Amino acid sequence: MITRFGPAGTADSFKAMGYKDTLRLPEYLEQFHLNAFEYQCGRGVRVNAEKVTKLGVLCKEKDIRLSLHAPYYISLSSVDEEKRRNSVGYILDSARAAKLMGADRIVVHSGSAGKISREEALVLAKETLRWAQDALDEEGLGDVIICPETMGKVNQLGDLNEVMELCGVDERMLPTIDFGHLNARTFGSIRGREEFEAILNTLLDRLGEERARQFHSHFSKIMYTVPGGEKCHLTFADTEYGPDYEPLMELIAKRGWTPRFICESAGTQTEDAAAMKASYEGFLDGK
Repeated sequence: MITRFGPAGTADSFKAMGYKDTLRLPEYLEQFHLNAFEYQCGRGVRVNAEKVTKLGVLCKEKDIRLSLHAPYYISLSSVDEEKRRNSVGYILDSARAAKLMGADRIVVHSGSAGKISREEALVLAKETLRWAQDALDEEGLGDVIICPETMGKVNQLGDLNEVMELCGVDERMLPTIDFGHLNARTFGSIRGREEFEAILNTLLDRLGEERARQFHSHFSKIMYTVPGGEKCHLTFADTEYGPDYEPLMELIAKRGWTPRFICESAGTQTEDAAAMKASYEGFLDGK
């Protein structure tokens, strides 16, 4: 297993370089030496089965690993059981689409606490994830890994410890550690190596070495407000908001971990993913 890097969806440069058909995505990513891609189904799972199956074949030929972002409107923690049952359906639809294209991971949002306590919301979210995992297993999709994501808004369920709890539902689950989200919901707390190391140590303590070292990740700089948290995604060119990726790349290289980094920069996600990969490889060479 190797550390992988790639964008979430197609960056502005995809069209700027003359690409139109998503089937040329592997060719495009290869030019940036990237080996991962996250297919976006945030607004609903609507895929052309024939096309995404072909995309999966082409990506496999280029050794590009695929993941899929499940719909944003999933709510694991709703007090309305029907909404939670519907969310299980959305997760199942995401896993079906992932299987078609050969994606091995689906990223899932947890929802918010709403008018109940975070503790109560977490209990509901864990139950919903158990339903979802059972649904995947019953349909023969148990090899598609559910990856609960850390969230960027303070009122959303999904701080680091809550995601660790969610991943405790089934040992196959891996966290999606969105470092930009964690930084935004804590108003810029990730300042450098020490804070990144604390996050990685939490993964190690809660998940064990084997699961921790292969975690899924989103990375971008994110503008935030106080007290709300996440406002909008930025690019690596921004100098006001963090976090900076270099200290994390150094830590991953030194630990020998092999996570998958998906860059969610606003329009430059391909170029910024390539910058992360170059940084990581530089630290790897100097290890």
